[in-house]
Amino acid sequence: MQTFSESRFLQTPVVGILRGYTQAEVLQIAEIYQGAGFTNIEITMNTPNALAIIERLAEQYAGKLNVGAGTVLTIEVVDAVLVAGGQFIVSPVTDVDLIRYCTSKNIPVFPGAYTPTEIYQAWQAGARMVKVFPARDLGPTYIKDVLAPLDQLELMPTGGVTLENLEAYLEAGAKAFGMGGYLFDQALIEQENWEALRQHFDVFRKATIRS
Repeated sequence: MQTFSESRFLQTPVVGILRGYTQAEVLQIAEIYQGAGFTNIEITMNTPNALAIIERLAEQYAGKLNVGAGTVLTIEVVDAVLVAGGQFIVSPVTDVDLIRYCTSKNIPVFPGAYTPTEIYQAWQAGARMVKVFPARDLGPTYIKDVLAPLDQLELMPTGGVTLENLEAYLEAGAKAFGMGGYLFDQALIEQENWEALRQHFDVFRKATIRS
């Protein structure tokens, strides 16, 4: 089983979130995504055949991508993901028991939290980073305000992160990003315009890397 690569995670600190795509679509997208230099990909568990997709990606991109599962809500699902070869766990909520279970298995977990109290609880329980979710209405200023008294935390805003606000989030102190629809352009995917998707990924990746 491949283990989570911290250096690979930090190489391009973006978790690309794929939800609802078929295995064939995911494999086509993943090839372009990895080729563009991205290093972390998440398949949400409410995607049909999510475990089979995770297993295939983990095999095909061993040593190239950290492959994880999102929308994880129970310990039973954590176990199933690990059997499939998943290397990290993402949840939309802060469940202290789930976080502690992942840390006991040495599996990085990115739990979702919204308020400063939830964010701190998730961090204290052992989150690798706390997924500030949904970040859309909170914005970069919220990240900056939370980190002012809690600067030991590492935050990963997710939901509403765009090319236009990436720099502001970086300036506010965000350490990584969860990106779904803005990164995986649905129109380009539906059109099977893979070259345009490659160029789209390249622009996003360059925006996330600070010189």
